[in-house]
Amino acid sequence: MRIDIITVLPELLKSPFEASILKRAIAANLVAVHFHNLRDFTSDNYKSIDDTQFGGGAGMVMMVEPIDKCISSLKSQRSYDEIIYMTPDGETLHQGIANQVSLKENIIILCGHYKGVDQRVRDHLITREISIGDFVLSGGELAAAVLCDAVIRLIPGVLGNETSALTDSFQDNLLAPPIYTKPREYKGWKVPELLFSGNLPKIEQWREDEAYKRTQKLRPDLLDD
Repeated sequence: MRIDIITVLPELLKSPFEASILKRAIAANLVAVHFHNLRDFTSDNYKSIDDTQFGGGAGMVMMVEPIDKCISSLKSQRSYDEIIYMTPDGETLHQGIANQVSLKENIIILCGHYKGVDQRVRDHLITREISIGDFVLSGGELAAAVLCDAVIRLIPGVLGNETSALTDSFQDNLLAPPIYTKPREYKGWKVPELLFSGNLPKIEQWREDEAYKRTQKLRPDLLDD
């Protein structure tokens, strides 16, 4: 998988990809992540990427030309399955979207700034708009990092255990069941005895039942789906 990220602050975005699982995935050539500074595609000496709104109004708007030039340059080198714009008014990211995007071969992620991008970018260049929640950040870089983390961990070979991602919360519209590790007892707090029984069918049924109970208590809306 190849991910090309268009940003005005590449230095802000790089650090999450230089540690932990994302770093190992890149080192193992399971994913390639490239950062493209939008200012490299400007046409004036000031490397301007934003301007005032037509019709007046507070806040600056990212211009269509540099974004179009950057995307066109990338598309001239390869085909892309998705061109994603990170925006608060996009579809809210959930596990299903992460699953879908993880199956793509090449994607572009555009990070917004200021009041957002010229609407013509959204109308003619973007194929999908994704939000990480109903709130506004100073830019799309952190949201892009969240999306990448959610997607990359699903790529086969990235996690040590291939089935680990499949048992995460939300994969089957249920929250994950309780999990335990050593010690068996701590301060009188005990691990359920069933987990030491070796009876795998009963353990799996217990986990399924507990997942349903947790979901019913904490996120009943998921059961409505």
